[in-house]
Amino acid sequence: MTSEPRPLPPGVEAAVAAMPKVELHVHVEGAQRPDTVWAMAQRNGVALPAPTPEAWRAFYRYRDFAHFIQVYIAASRAIRAPRDFTDMLVAFHADQAAQGIVYTEAFLSASLYVEGFDQGAVLEAIAEGLALGRAQSGVVVRLIPDIARQVPDTQRAVLAFTLAGQKAGVFIGLGLGGLEAGYPPALFTEVFAEARRNGLRVVAHAGEGAGAESVRGAVEALGAERIGHGIRCLEDPGVVAMLRERQVPLEVCPMSNYRTGVVAADAPHPVFAMLEAGLNVTVHSDDPPMFDTTLTDEFRFLARGGVSPERLRTLTVAAAEASFLPDDERERLVARVSAQGGRAPGV
Repeated sequence: MTSEPRPLPPGVEAAVAAMPKVELHVHVEGAQRPDTVWAMAQRNGVALPAPTPEAWRAFYRYRDFAHFIQVYIAASRAIRAPRDFTDMLVAFHADQAAQGIVYTEAFLSASLYVEGFDQGAVLEAIAEGLALGRAQSGVVVRLIPDIARQVPDTQRAVLAFTLAGQKAGVFIGLGLGGLEAGYPPALFTEVFAEARRNGLRVVAHAGEGAGAESVRGAVEALGAERIGHGIRCLEDPGVVAMLRERQVPLEVCPMSNYRTGVVAADAPHPVFAMLEAGLNVTVHSDDPPMFDTTLTDEFRFLARGGVSPERLRTLTVAAAEASFLPDDERERLVARVSAQGGRAPGV
């Protein structure tokens, strides 16, 4: 991570670029380009920590984790009106399409929006953004609102918002994100149980900012069907054995882990050991523009680490199989990415 990445052989580069992709771990807010955020801020009268669009673009570039937090907070504060959700989602679809992504399940930081927003208007704006984005790009995006652990008092409001969005056809599940340390899964068991009873799919960030016990808690206490990150599962062979036996999908985001310092810049990424251990690994980008990455770059990283194009394709199929789509739609998605460029109807 400390040196300029070496180029891939032309055939491998072409295969990675052309591969139809599935993304299951990306945050809508963290996936916004600086110009989209600038336009929202100007429209909403929100001051950004830069005086011009050019200065904002320069400020937006990744420097270190502390600076990333500054950028994320500034960008999130620019979101003030229902129209912002529409604009963000249309732009998000376009960026996904540019990478050959055909299907995405994206997180929405719902703890930010449960106060001070007209929930009905926000849901209408989200529905409009999803419809416009799909019509313009061909990419299918489903959304998963998530609870920020560090504000556990928002969990009931986030659940209510998510259930309303489920009825409106815009939300597919409930997630748990934010700071792991000090906010164990046990704080959220009742809300997750209620979500499952209401037919929501459930996923939790775990094993990133806290250790393997966080992963076990997300699976056993919350019933999480997928784990966001999960790389610190390797700290406990018992957790590794559980994940391998159950084949719980792990949403691994290599560049994010390097950027946040969870993995040291000069250390090999745990994803390679996770693959060797027979875990159900899928690969994603987390907050791509803010971390100066893309999903295509994540696959390039694995290829440079010795993962073959054929194995990369199996990881894409694994992501499709781990999606929260209804069975018939998921089967069509799996067929589409397995065909490597062929189109199947409906997804």
